[in-house]
Amino acid sequence: MALNVVATPSFTRIAKKLHAKDKKVLDAAIRAVAADLSLGIEKRGDLAEVFVYKFKMNAQETLLAYSLRPDKKKPTELVLLAVGPHENFYTQLKR
Repeated sequence: MALNVVATPSFTRIAKKLHAKDKKVLDAAIRAVAADLSLGIEKRGDLAEVFVYKFKMNAQETLLAYSLRPDKKKPTELVLLAVGPHENFYTQLKR
């Protein structure tokens, strides 16, 4: 069963501003998460049901936030929520 990848408008806006080589790194990270959903760490509290995958982009740690729909046990959709450096990442994700 193939996983359908969907991006939120805010994720698309951020990804559109990336350089071509950075987009390739981001695409590789998305493919890695889609292939193995256990790569991301599930958050707790306000960000329950949000997973975060950490990877390197331009020698800087970058975070990729995603959720699984309809549930994490048998997901059919991978929803990309946000991407960016750790600074203010979780604050912006809560909004």
